[in-house]
Amino acid sequence: MASWVDACAADDIQAEDLARFDHEGRTFVIYRGPADDYFCTDGLCTHEKVHLEDGLVMDYEVECPKHNATFDYRTGEALRAPACVDLRTYAVRVEGGRVLVEV
Repeated sequence: MASWVDACAADDIQAEDLARFDHEGRTFVIYRGPADDYFCTDGLCTHEKVHLEDGLVMDYEVECPKHNATFDYRTGEALRAPACVDLRTYAVRVEGGRVLVEV
């Protein structure tokens, strides 16, 4: 059953950047988009399970730091090889200056 989890303060993430969030043995990444909107995906690249926390964020895309696979973090869609499997995405809301993720 899904539940809302407090992940971080909204101000902990700069615009067009990301932050790692670990919960119950799983790794997630929370992104702050250029329009001051927030998103969440699984924290590991679907190609070789590399942490995305060191990935490059530009607009609404994150690039894996190992093999340069690129994903649209709004939808999880794999945009560039070698990744061909999409990232799983999670609902996000901001309340009282905190980012909550539905996991």
